Amino acid sequence: MIDYTKEELVELLRKNPERFNEWKADQEETDLSEVDFSGISLSETDFSNVDLNSSSFADCNLSFVNFSNSDLTSVDFTRAKVLECDFTDALLTGADCSYAEMTYCNFSDADLAGAILSETDLSNSDLTASVNLPSSRYDEDTVWPEDDLLPEDFDGSSHKDLSALQDEEDPVSEDW
Repeated sequence: MIDYTKEELVELLRKNPERFNEWKADQEETDLSEVDFSGISLSETDFSNVDLNSSSFADCNLSFVNFSNSDLTSVDFTRAKVLECDFTDALLTGADCSYAEMTYCNFSDADLAGAILSETDLSNSDLTASVNLPSSRYDEDTVWPEDDLLPEDFDGSSHKDLSALQDEEDPVSEDW
């Protein structure tokens, strides 16, 4: 069995993702935390059960990628095009998905606490069984899927985040 460094694995993913999938199938644990995958295109790649904590997929094109049961804590997905990817049971706490297109994805049991979904396009993605979606950060420009793909009690139109909890400022009095 070949032992790769993180840098070698990124190169393997760029040049031969099928070989990466074969290598990964023989691994008990795969640590790809803090790896910069920015700008690469990946299709049908298996990242299931992989530690990707604090990695970057910014500006990537990802299709049919399996992220099920992966640690995606604080991962950067900004401006990424993510199509038909599986995030089942993934930990996405603090993941930055700003300006990303995450369409036709499965977020069953994915923990989205603190995920940043500002101006994210989630069209046709299944969020019905996602966890902590109301605890994510989103804005009026977030594109949500149809209501039947959202949790029952979720209201995407109420987009106040933690900044809404700030104290109201007292009116300034000019009577000194």
